[in-house]
Amino acid sequence: MLLPRLAALGVPVTVRDAETTHAFSMSYDGDTRLMEVDAVGDPWSPDDIGAALGRVGALHVAPLAQSDFPPETLAELARGRRLSLDGQGLVRPPRTGPLELSADYDPAVLEHVSILKLAEEEALALVPDLDKASLASFGVPEVVVTFGLHGSLVLADGRVRRIDVRPLHDVDPTGAGDAFSAAYLAARSEGHAPVAAARRASALVYGLLAGRLR
Repeated sequence: MLLPRLAALGVPVTVRDAETTHAFSMSYDGDTRLMEVDAVGDPWSPDDIGAALGRVGALHVAPLAQSDFPPETLAELARGRRLSLDGQGLVRPPRTGPLELSADYDPAVLEHVSILKLAEEEALALVPDLDKASLASFGVPEVVVTFGLHGSLVLADGRVRRIDVRPLHDVDPTGAGDAFSAAYLAARSEGHAPVAAARRASALVYGLLAGRLR
C-alpha cells in the first residue's frame, strides 16, 4: 500500500521486513493527543543498515519506542553523517497499553547524535526545565524543542533561543513534529545556522497546519 506512494515522490525507497511492526491508536482532546500502544515493532540492527544509505550526508531517525534503535545501530547510522534523532524514542517504553512517558533511557543512544528533537512533553519528562543547563545535560550539540502549534526553541552554540509563531487554534497537529524535523535538518544541511533553520522549519509547519483550516 505504501511503497508505490513513496516511490512516486521520486526518492529511493528501501523496505526492510520484520516479524512485527508498531501499531498505535490515537485520539485528541483539543491539542492533547491520547495514544494507546497496540503492538511493538522489531528493533533495527546494524546489519539492517547495509548499503541503503549510500552517500547520504544527513539523516533523521524517528524511533517510535526506546527499543527501536540500540546505541550500536545509531553509531552505524551516524558514521560520516549528521544524525538527527526524534526524542520520542527516548521516552516511550516498548510495551503495549496506554502510552506513558518514561525517563529511563540508555544515555549511550545520544553519543553519536548531532541534533536531538523533542516535543515539549517529552523534554519535560526527561529534564526539570527547558533552560540552558537542562537542555545541555543531554550532551548533544543541538537540541530543538517544539511546542506543537506554538513555535520552538533551540539550544546551539551555548545559547537558547525561542522561535515564536502566530497562534493557531482548532487544527489537527498530527505530523507537525515530523515535518519540523525534516525541514530543520534540510535547512541545516543547506548551510543555515540552527536558529535560522528552526525559523524555516517553524514557518513550514505553520503553513502546513494553516492549510488544514481551509
